[in-house]
Amino acid sequence: MGGNSCKKIAEAAKILKEGQPVLIFDSKGREEEVDMVYLAKYIGYKEIYDLRVNAGGLICYATEEKITRQLGIPYGYEIYGDIASLKPLTEKVLGYGDRPAFTIWVNHISVKTGIRDKDRARTIARLHQVVELVKNNQVDKAYTIFREEFIAPGHVPILAAKDILERRGHTELSIVLTNLIGETPSVVLAEMLDAGEALSLEEAEAIAKRRGIVLLYGDDILKCYEESLQ
Repeated sequence: MGGNSCKKIAEAAKILKEGQPVLIFDSKGREEEVDMVYLAKYIGYKEIYDLRVNAGGLICYATEEKITRQLGIPYGYEIYGDIASLKPLTEKVLGYGDRPAFTIWVNHISVKTGIRDKDRARTIARLHQVVELVKNNQVDKAYTIFREEFIAPGHVPILAAKDILERRGHTELSIVLTNLIGETPSVVLAEMLDAGEALSLEEAEAIAKRRGIVLLYGDDILKCYEESLQ
């Protein structure tokens, strides 16, 4: 990886492949939030606890839209858009301008209630295995497992990343990051919150320094992605 942006991505890759999280700030003028991001293959209950306590936002599983489409999973706004009484809710967007990346919320059939740290870790671990099957061209097997082993609605929202040139949210930035470092597009992320507001960028930088992890900026990821296409 060349360039300063890609050097930061290489640093993040080392941390992620050690099972630690990285922090990602999207950009000024968008959400202006920092998310804590783990590779899904390293998620256990301790990592869910870390996201719940030290990030504090909604804990989500994310993969790429191509994979959710192969599994027959639509976006939430597509589902609600087919219900006449709910369609008006899908015709609005928040201030940052993008339609949400949410699809459906699931639990694995083996969990107790779905919300406990161990339950969400179990659901995410199996989602990751399903996505791995899709990436290994075992789509039919993945499709069958998803329908036989998961329950909806549940406690783990699945996010589907669009192309980074179409939407530039934390979902897309995280998935582009996995592609840059040669990992399966399968992550778990949560917004970092403070009392009443998003955690400030300055405080997130202090946390990254204290924990010995990397804080990436959306521009770093996008610039490295653009370099990888040249």
